[in-house]
Amino acid sequence: MTHDQHTGTSPSNPSDSLDAMTAAPDHHWILFENDHVRVLDTRLGPGDTTPVHTHSWPSVLYVLRWSDIVRCDPKGNVLLDTRTAETRPEEGATLWSGPLPPHSATNVGTEELHAIAIELKTQSAAK
Repeated sequence: MTHDQHTGTSPSNPSDSLDAMTAAPDHHWILFENDHVRVLDTRLGPGDTTPVHTHSWPSVLYVLRWSDIVRCDPKGNVLLDTRTAETRPEEGATLWSGPLPPHSATNVGTEELHAIAIELKTQSAAK
């Protein structure tokens, strides 16, 4: 499935130039958004690297297809290398992520990484 254009609304926080929808729009698509949540379709092909971006809200990730990634801060320091993790998420796994500060992600695996991220914008949605 190829995405040729973004769906949904404009970025939730247009004043944040590093928001995923502003800074890395080629890898994130809005599936749904309201005042409480934003649902993103996130994809990263083998060898692809996202521009530096943030995720301001905590989220639940639903893994559709897994591939190893290396997440780096804006200076290139490695924050996460999933190749060293004890377990590998299976298709259909759900993962919790807190808000993510500025980072880039590189797919160092052989498959496309594909996940649905349900970002919780309000405290009531996070409970």
